[in-house]
Amino acid sequence: MIGLVLGDTQLGNLIIKKLIILKKQHIIIDISKKKIFRSHKNSFSLSIGQLGKAISILRKYNCKKIIFAGRVSRPNFSKTKFDLKALYYLPKIIKSLKKGDASIIKIIIKIFKKEGFRIISSTFYNPELLLRKGNYTKIKPDVVNKKDMLKGKNVITDLSRHDIGQAVVVKKGYVISIEGIEGTDVMLDRAKILLKKFYSQKNKEGILLKFPKKDQDLRIDLPTIGIKTIRKCAKIGLKGIVVKANQNIFLDRSKCINLANKNKMFICAI
Repeated sequence: MIGLVLGDTQLGNLIIKKLIILKKQHIIIDISKKKIFRSHKNSFSLSIGQLGKAISILRKYNCKKIIFAGRVSRPNFSKTKFDLKALYYLPKIIKSLKKGDASIIKIIIKIFKKEGFRIISSTFYNPELLLRKGNYTKIKPDVVNKKDMLKGKNVITDLSRHDIGQAVVVKKGYVISIEGIEGTDVMLDRAKILLKKFYSQKNKEGILLKFPKKDQDLRIDLPTIGIKTIRKCAKIGLKGIVVKANQNIFLDRSKCINLANKNKMFICAI
């Protein structure tokens, strides 16, 4: 039996669909904000504070392997009710909150490992969601784009020690926007304003890079690109999207590639 702990994510439904195809028995711990998985069979809707109940359910169904997927909102400590198990681990969780999202992920993995579970990658059963190294569109990055790719890669690597974002927009050697706690979509909205203010929209040159942070645990919280990201990048006049080969989740691949080709953009994995 496989345990799925799912936050707010489109990926969750893809994992569930694949497990059904493979005839893998599973249960769902739904900790998403709007309880988007409650209609599924063997789904249990819990709050972030019900750690003890989640662990009890996973043990009851003899789950040995656990898959985490999706964004989980940080708890409002004044409004969240914590059960005894959550209260036991609360000091460690609070301490990790101060260090950033990467630390929260690490402490979650440690807690579940201590409780006897094995954490497996969110793409373990869906390897087709990862992009291998290569270019996936008709348009390919030119010399300027390749320099920007290197610049963006170095920026994300340097910022990893501060646990800041997984994405950056670069244009002609200049860093336009860096992802913070707000997420990629809002970062692209900021990039749109700055690009409009300082650059002509006639020529597409800017690129979006989305990479996992250095030393990030790749079993949980892989960077994700989907059709919404492609639309936003096209709208603000970016020329391409660059991801880390085998380390980024790519949703709706064929639709994304078609849209990128339509807008004369490139998508590549390096």
